[in-house]
Amino acid sequence: MFAISLVVLFFVISGICLFLLILRLFLYRTALIHVVNKWVHWIEDGMHVHQIFKVPEFNHDNFQENQFYGQVFTYLNSLASIENSDFTNLFSGKKSNDIILYLDHNQTIHDTFLGARVSWKNEVNDQKLGEDQSCCRRTLLLKIKKKDKRRILRPYLQHIHNAVSEDLQQRKREVKLYMNTQYDHRINGRWNSIPFTHPSTFDTMAMDSDLKYRIKSDLESFLKSKQYYHRLGRIWKRSYLLYGPSGTGKSSFVAAMAKLLNYDVYEIDLSRVADDSDLKMLLLQTSNKSVIVIEDLDRFMNDNKSVRGVSFSGVSTFMDGILSSCRGDEKIMIFTMNSKDKIDSSLLRPGRIDVHIYFPMCNFNSFKSLANSYLGIRDHKLFPQVEEIFQTGATMSPAEVGEIMIVNRSSPSRALKSVITALQTNAATGWRLSESASSRPSAEESGGESGGVFWKDKGSVPVAKEVRKLYGLLRLKSGKISGPSVAKEVRKLYGLLRLKSGKISGPSGHDSEMIER
Repeated sequence: MFAISLVVLFFVISGICLFLLILRLFLYRTALIHVVNKWVHWIEDGMHVHQIFKVPEFNHDNFQENQFYGQVFTYLNSLASIENSDFTNLFSGKKSNDIILYLDHNQTIHDTFLGARVSWKNEVNDQKLGEDQSCCRRTLLLKIKKKDKRRILRPYLQHIHNAVSEDLQQRKREVKLYMNTQYDHRINGRWNSIPFTHPSTFDTMAMDSDLKYRIKSDLESFLKSKQYYHRLGRIWKRSYLLYGPSGTGKSSFVAAMAKLLNYDVYEIDLSRVADDSDLKMLLLQTSNKSVIVIEDLDRFMNDNKSVRGVSFSGVSTFMDGILSSCRGDEKIMIFTMNSKDKIDSSLLRPGRIDVHIYFPMCNFNSFKSLANSYLGIRDHKLFPQVEEIFQTGATMSPAEVGEIMIVNRSSPSRALKSVITALQTNAATGWRLSESASSRPSAEESGGESGGVFWKDKGSVPVAKEVRKLYGLLRLKSGKISGPSVAKEVRKLYGLLRLKSGKISGPSGHDSEMIER
């Protein structure tokens, strides 16, 4: 009797469990359908012969990035079936409410085309470089039935390449900043990227409006000149040299240019470059439609010991642009310097540098632009006083003036008074004047020796204001010079200047806006 009770209890419990299982499967029929479909596809795949095609991230010698890899990866991440992958990465998009899905490493995703079912696998293999170093080889594997290969392979790849991928890349494209990694990790490529979100634009830069217009026109003309460059047998690239003291806006200009063109930025840190061959490989791994930047090139040229084995010849070859033609064109190359007095003129010749742009210390025109941007004022009762101090030769970098305005942005009057105080202090001590004099363009910087196109702010390089500056300094120091003594002091100072330099001549209005070779 007891045994019968146990049997009955067992069947009751089993019946309850079976009922709960059926109920669970019914309630979660989506999971059941998914499992059944997975088994069906697995059985179906086992009954067919497949062929696998590889799309590697880099070509066989790892010199150049495979552009088709990026197109396929973008296409796969746009498929709705990515949500069915076992592991999917979630990232925030360009907008705060955007969520972007990315296929995880070694995961598979399925797609259909012309009635045929294909699968892609994001294969990532770690490879040891040494005891403490390793790199990843990324490859996308396309698995397709052999019976479907002849019918759909080429149309399917063309579908990705033309119809879908280009549209997706345009809609999802965001400007990126690429930085070169240490020279030990060559196998996996040399660039790491992050989103480039620098807010600088040409509208926010404290630069002469006419100079801005010429630069923007030059860039727009470059974008439309592919056939023209090719007809001339020239590489479709444009090289700019930005030179001037620190804090004058060279880096912000690079950001503004990248935003205007919607180009990725490749910033090369020469201290992480092993030798000339390594520098060439970095260039080969850049994409077309990019801005390539080397900052503080003068420091490198004056201190070769700090940059390992990169030679002057290697930099010259890099600037020539021959290698860039092997990796697409439509490139902008930018080099920045604080001064080019000690730079070999052969490095700055036309063909290597097309446009020279001088970034001066702050003058009254750039001060007014800064006041409009930072304080929202176009005129103020203190402006004449600021202009008078600038005329004495006192100056500061735009970055310093901007910082003072940021700190005092709640009170424009206090901000202007703080700028006036800082300028007077600099003029009285004279250390700013010595820095300004050392950073003022030499004969070479004025276009006397090297070729190319030279652009400057109007009034950025005064020619015959030395007497007025020195007289202004005397007024600041003593406040007692007046009447006949003025002319006497001026004549004395002018004579001293002529004896020392023999270069003061002409009115200040002779400043050159653009000098062509």
